Parts: sequence; structure tokens; C-alpha cells
Amino acid sequence: MMNLYKLFFLGLFLLFSQIVMSQENGQLQAKENTIIETIPFVLTDHNNISIKAILNKKDTLDLMFHTAVGSVSLIKDVTKELTSINWSEPNKAESWGGGENTSRSSENNVLKIGESEWDDITLWDCEHSGPLTDGKFGLNLFEGKIIEINFDQNVVVIHKSLPVKSVKYEKLKLDYDDGFMFISGISISGDNAFTNKYLIHSGYAGSVLYDDEFVKSSKIGEQLEIIDEKELKDSYGNVLKVKKAVLPSFKIGEMEFNDMPVGFFEGAIGRQKMSVLGGDILKRFNMIIDAEMEYIYIKPNGLNNLPYSKV
Repeated sequence: MMNLYKLFFLGLFLLFSQIVMSQENGQLQAKENTIIETIPFVLTDHNNISIKAILNKKDTLDLMFHTAVGSVSLIKDVTKELTSINWSEPNKAESWGGGENTSRSSENNVLKIGESEWDDITLWDCEHSGPLTDGKFGLNLFEGKIIEINFDQNVVVIHKSLPVKSVKYEKLKLDYDDGFMFISGISISGDNAFTNKYLIHSGYAGSVLYDDEFVKSSKIGEQLEIIDEKELKDSYGNVLKVKKAVLPSFKIGEMEFNDMPVGFFEGAIGRQKMSVLGGDILKRFNMIIDAEMEYIYIKPNGLNNLPYSKV
């Protein structure tokens, strides 16, 4: 009789355990069902994220997903061939290269990216975008949503809440200022370690570009071997001369990049006011950006050990 009681209670325990596990699995699946949309992209040879878009239900474009802009813009060579856009008179606009330029705008355009569609888009024209792209758009299109950029699967995933897998990512504080996202990074040369904040800039093909004041105060350019010099153009065609050097170590959170190429501008101190973290580093980790732009979650991916790009 005692054995029958034991078997009875054992059966109840197993049944209860299965019910609890089923409820927990259901809750986990509910938490994981955070996805609003998954948008495929192409990672170009210049480390830019290129996404297909349809403008005014008519023109198919390749737009660069740019983490450091808050507008939609098209390069002028492309706009010449588009008949569905009505342009205003030119307005003044300032670029990250430091120059002031003129740009036209066009209001109330319809833009479709993936399954999402916006019918009140203001377009701007510009001189340049990432190679093989017709223009660019920013994070603002997905305002209030959680944005995942997955370079392993080449997709941008829009979430309505933070996915459970974020617990396996490193959580880092963002400094969100006037539409720009900054993250802290440490440049290490010999016994010297310099902390600075970096604009998350998926439109820049390189790794790190230092701001003028940081270069002046740290004297880091004097500590590194210069390996190259070249010219860089911003969106409006301003020419900036860049020196390239090799930094022994660069750290973002727990991630470390060794013998990394870095750049800094030659010219008047103070013109380049922001240090930049570009696509050659960003592509090496998958990231999740929270809806309030307060935190970024990062995790090394399959591209982390690739050689640095020669762009």
C-alpha cells in the first residue's frame, strides 16, 4: 500500500512539473515573440549597410542604413532620374565634416522599407552616400522601437520589446545627444590609456576616426606610426585630409581590437568635433539598441576576426 501511495504522489509531482515547465516555456515564447519586422540587408565592401527601399510606390532604391543621421537623403546624381519628387528652393545644411552647404528638400513622399511604409517623408538631396547606395536613412524611422543589427544573418530586426537573448550580450551605456549615439572607448598605446566617446557612425567605412581636440590633448598622433594619408569627402563634397596610423589596442566594454588602423584629420584644430566609430568595427559585433537610446547590447559575431578593411 505504501508503494502505491509513493507512485501516486510521484505521478502528481511529475504532472505538476510538466504543467509548470509548459507554462514557463509558453511565457518564454511569449517574451521571445518581440519581433515586429525583419529587414534583410547587404553589407557592402565599404562596410555600409545597404537596404532596398521603394520611393513613392515607383522607384526602387538602395539606401544606406546610417546610424548617425536623422533624415532621409538621396544623392543628386540619382535625383536627376526621379520624376516623382518635387523639390523646394535650396536650404543651408551643415555636414559632419564641418562645412556649411546648400541642400534641397521635398516633402510628403511615400517610402517603403520592408513591410513598413511612411507617407510623410521629407527628402533631402546630398552629394555623396556610401558606394553603391543611392542615399541614406537613419534610426529615426523606427523611433520608439528596439533595433537589432545582426551581421551574422545580415538582417535588421525591429522589436517591440527587448528580446530575451539580450541577456547574453554585454550591456553598455549610450550617451544620446541631439540625435547622435555615442559610446565610450579606450585607446591604448604603451603605458597610456585614453578614454573618449565615439559617435556610432555606420556611414564611415573605416574603424576609428579621432576628433581634433582629442588628438591635441592626448598627443596620440605623436605616439603612433603613420602608415598612410588620404582624402575623405563628406556628404557635401568637403575634402578632408586623413592620416592613418596603427593603434596597439582599442577597447569597447570587454571587446578588444588589436593593431587597429585609426585615422585623424590634418588641418585646423576644432573642425572635426566628434570622434567616430565606423563600419569596420561595428560589423564585428551584433547589437541591440534600446528604444530610449540609453543602452546598447553588443556581442562578438562571426566577422570579429576578419582582417581590417583597406578602405
